[in-house]
Amino acid sequence: MHANTAEPDAPKVHLLLNNPSSLNRAASISKIYNSIDSVKGKVKKLCNLFESAKSSSTSTELSPKVVLRPAKSIGYSSSFSSSFNNPLIRLPGTEDRIVVYLTSLRGIRRTYEDCYAVRMIFRGFRVWVDERDVSMDSAYKKELQSVLRKKNPSLPQVFIKGKYVGGADVIKSMFEVGELAKILEDFPRIQQPGLVCDCCGDVRFVPCGNCSGSRKVFDEDEGLLKRCLECNENGLIRCPNCCS
Repeated sequence: MHANTAEPDAPKVHLLLNNPSSLNRAASISKIYNSIDSVKGKVKKLCNLFESAKSSSTSTELSPKVVLRPAKSIGYSSSFSSSFNNPLIRLPGTEDRIVVYLTSLRGIRRTYEDCYAVRMIFRGFRVWVDERDVSMDSAYKKELQSVLRKKNPSLPQVFIKGKYVGGADVIKSMFEVGELAKILEDFPRIQQPGLVCDCCGDVRFVPCGNCSGSRKVFDEDEGLLKRCLECNENGLIRCPNCCS
């Protein structure tokens, strides 16, 4: 039986050895398998490289978040204390109030949004704020320029108890860390928050009653029209109801 099975296999081996095309096919197949193995090895190496790079990047991304949080709060508190306690920047006659220089015009969107955000922050604390709109009265703009000693100061600008605090970024940061609430503890709270002034509609200005907003009055003695001395360049006066 063993001799009979071995005899038919011998011609097959002989044919494979004598057939060069079959040998080339076998060699090419072995080369393909070898190339596939090499590609798999390269893919594994690349995967290992990407995994190591990903792990290192995640570790570097997570570590600054833990380290930078206290550093940010420390830097903020020092900058605020230096500006709030600066004896060179004072607003005389406002030691009992909060003064905010702002604009109600929407010509510059970022400026208007900052002014609106600061107004809403103080309204959330239910404290009365002396809002000085530089777009409604140019005297407030000149006053702010002289206090800050700048030709074009940015808006808004906040003074608390006569001391200069800063702009919108400072107020937002103080509000987020809770430092603004501590400063405003001494100020009285408005009993009915959210109410709009019936006289001016929260504009803080009304037309002058002396000249009806025309900025001119008739002098009977001289028979001439003169400039009204009670209103500003827009014929407006401060609201006697909410700004007195």
